[in-house]
Amino acid sequence: MTRFPVPDFADLPEDLRERIEDETERAGFTPNIFSAMAYKPSHFRAFFAYHDALVDDTALEREEIEMIIVAVSGVNHCYYCNVAHGALARIYADDPLLADQLVANYRTADVNDAHRTMLDIAVKLTERPTEVEEDDLETLRAAGFSEEAIWDIAAVTSFFNLSNRMAMFADMRPNDEFHALGRE
Repeated sequence: MTRFPVPDFADLPEDLRERIEDETERAGFTPNIFSAMAYKPSHFRAFFAYHDALVDDTALEREEIEMIIVAVSGVNHCYYCNVAHGALARIYADDPLLADQLVANYRTADVNDAHRTMLDIAVKLTERPTEVEEDDLETLRAAGFSEEAIWDIAAVTSFFNLSNRMAMFADMRPNDEFHALGRE
């Protein structure tokens, strides 16, 4: 993060240090988003609590969540999320090409019709939220998504629009490690 100071790890509240240590152990490195969001501890807690709820209490597969994030981040041109969540999309989808396809143009990515519909609605909510109508929900239902999954599509889309904007505003940069993950 270049536009705001990254706090010293030793100066962070204990709960933030514990969360960062857990994530570092799990990933093998500390994703920069954790250090950046620690700038405001109350925001860190709220941000990651909502993030965790989105990925832990969902009707979507983790692959679908990451596909939404990458497609939304692609149209928003969020460098951090394109790279970091691109790595997660590659890993969860077990597809080394998918994230690059989604970032470049999700409409031409190798995804099934249901996922294309999901991404169409996510991108519409991102680019033209005032145009989202009941027909869009019907389209998702017809594609096989449950009411809970439809809610989750909108929640993930909305949260990552916020995340993209904060990452871009603060000039958060992805860790070098993310660039290579899931490519082999």
